[in-house]
Amino acid sequence: MRIKICGLFREEDVGYVNRAGVDYAGFVFADSRRQVSHALAMRLRRRLDEGIVPVGVFVNALCDDIVALYRDGVIGMAQLHGTEDDGYIARLKEASLDGSNLEPIPVIKTILGDELSKGTGQVSRAEYYLVDSGSGSGKTFDWDLLGSRHFSKPWFLAGGINVDNIERAIGFNPFAIDVSSGAETDGVKDPGKILRLATMAKKGNAL
Repeated sequence: MRIKICGLFREEDVGYVNRAGVDYAGFVFADSRRQVSHALAMRLRRRLDEGIVPVGVFVNALCDDIVALYRDGVIGMAQLHGTEDDGYIARLKEASLDGSNLEPIPVIKTILGDELSKGTGQVSRAEYYLVDSGSGSGKTFDWDLLGSRHFSKPWFLAGGINVDNIERAIGFNPFAIDVSSGAETDGVKDPGKILRLATMAKKGNAL
């Protein structure tokens, strides 16, 4: 089972995820107490192990802002938490190719719990989905909605996951687990929690 630790904003945070050997690291560029600038994210990215994929988290951002981060190598994927639709994703992918030799930027599109209950939120141009209770809410939603749900793309599960409930989250067999506040103590990343979460995720459905 893959794991993403989101909301890194300090150099020590990067050290924690490097030591834990996570698969994805999230940098939040949307309005948040964990928000980072282009310059800070670049500094943190340079310290990140090459085997960890850096993911930029955005809410209705300008395509040009995302593309600049992608071309600078700060992010390798874009995670979209707003009202971005297939048209937006198509424009973003096209812009990420303009004047470069890069592949189109891979996209993770968020599906919120209420969208899941209505059977909406899935878009065709994203490579991945992320099922969440709400952008940065840190709360779980009704996970029973996942029981019979089929997703057309690999999907991340987020929203209030922590060391106490990650085993249940893994049981839904997502592509990856996504943790932010559940990897923190008093609002900052906790190295012990990150290591434990990563260890539990790697055990996957054997738990």
